[in-house]
Amino acid sequence: MATPEEMAQKMIANMPEKTGKSLEDWLQIVAGSGQEKHGQIVKFLKTDHAMGHGFASLVASKALNPEPASNNDLIATQYSGAKETLKPLHDAIIDYAQSLGEDVELAPKKTSHSIRRSKQFALITPATKTRIDLGLALKGEDASGRLEAYNAMCSHRVRLESTDSFDDQVKGWMRLAYERA
Repeated sequence: MATPEEMAQKMIANMPEKTGKSLEDWLQIVAGSGQEKHGQIVKFLKTDHAMGHGFASLVASKALNPEPASNNDLIATQYSGAKETLKPLHDAIIDYAQSLGEDVELAPKKTSHSIRRSKQFALITPATKTRIDLGLALKGEDASGRLEAYNAMCSHRVRLESTDSFDDQVKGWMRLAYERA
């Protein structure tokens, strides 16, 4: 059975044939209609444009909840401008994280990049234009030297300024966090 996302994509693909316009065209029409609530948009599309309920509801939903930024867009934004020199370090951390196992999940956010297994075990945050903070879930480990106490989500962090600073010691801590997740 198809997932709801797959069904919506199929409806979007069929929309030009079934309604005479693409989703983008319908979104422009809705934007110019002045309708701001789901029910109002559905009624407008059904009444003024003879659209079926399923398509009208889908268009209303897309009009009110635009697609979130893609993962690539989130990462590109984080490492734009003054922080672009940190992107190779970010990529090295991600490459290493993915080498830890096939169960590693990447979840970019607006200002950070969460790395999870069954739970988050690492968090990459471009903290300044010259430094990434690598948060690690290492509850119970002593905070000393490069491994500093951090916050509730990630008990420890390591401040990294170059790919050279992402060394075997840091990779060992990251592996330990992965194994505990």
